[in-house]
Amino acid sequence: MVTSNHEASHRIFQERPELLAPVFRILGVPLPAEASVEVLSADVTEIRPLERRVDSVLRIEPRGGDDGFLLAIEAQGRCDRAKSVSWAYYLSFLKAKYSCPALLLVVCQDKATADWAAGPFRLGLDGWTALTVHPLVLGPGNVPMIVEPEEAAQDLALATFSAMTHGRHQDAKAILEALAQALDTADKDSVEYYSQLLEIGLGDTRARKIWREQMTIHNFFPGRGTLFEEKLLEGQAESRAEGLAEGRAEGEAKGRAQMVLRVLDGRGVLASPEIRERVMECTDLDTLGRWFDLALTVSEAEGIFGAEG
Repeated sequence: MVTSNHEASHRIFQERPELLAPVFRILGVPLPAEASVEVLSADVTEIRPLERRVDSVLRIEPRGGDDGFLLAIEAQGRCDRAKSVSWAYYLSFLKAKYSCPALLLVVCQDKATADWAAGPFRLGLDGWTALTVHPLVLGPGNVPMIVEPEEAAQDLALATFSAMTHGRHQDAKAILEALAQALDTADKDSVEYYSQLLEIGLGDTRARKIWREQMTIHNFFPGRGTLFEEKLLEGQAESRAEGLAEGRAEGEAKGRAQMVLRVLDGRGVLASPEIRERVMECTDLDTLGRWFDLALTVSEAEGIFGAEG
């Protein structure tokens, strides 16, 4: 089952692709200068009803027009022997579908899982290896701990990812304090995004409780049980008691519409004035929720409307 902290561990690469540059330096893998990054469909199903899905898939292409590559990203919370077969399938499928080289990046938040995920995983018979999978791995062993506010402020994406990765470390409080101080000088959108992404990414840990005391209250991730959402739900209950249901519904619809547009803007997906107007005029919460989910992965703004057109 996909959990909230699982989602945050790979989704940050979709929404903040600038994180790839420092991450590839950590891994010792060359990344093309000024490369463009495109989020692709994570569905690698070939024959139904067997469904397979990668957490995230990015296409990375140099701006000069040279050949690019695909990056499949998996958030892994535990050792799982069956994963080696799935990972081999993902890489083979992506190579066949896009005729493009593919790499696998596994993101872990504990050292034992990271050590296991590094492989290599050999598939075949005893005495003969037919296929070998060599994942790239990010975990507590190679992601730097950022405990200086000045360093955190220079790269908020890496600092947030570092805090998620080291959430169980004894120095987690110092890492969180450094990031909190760095966010004090950041723009409002960055504060809202990183504070809540980190709360989700820390999962059910003591570090999450520490962060909740420091985070800026704003709801960027609806339905994830963040501090602001709890306060929002409390306020909604009070409003119901006061007979303000209609105004609350209008306000919630407007808030969800703004979230849809904010996700598109944050991912660099251009939305025309007509699309923005259509989103802001929508008052159906289920429709807005569906558009929000699609806004996380579409490459063109029109794609949020799906079959509705």
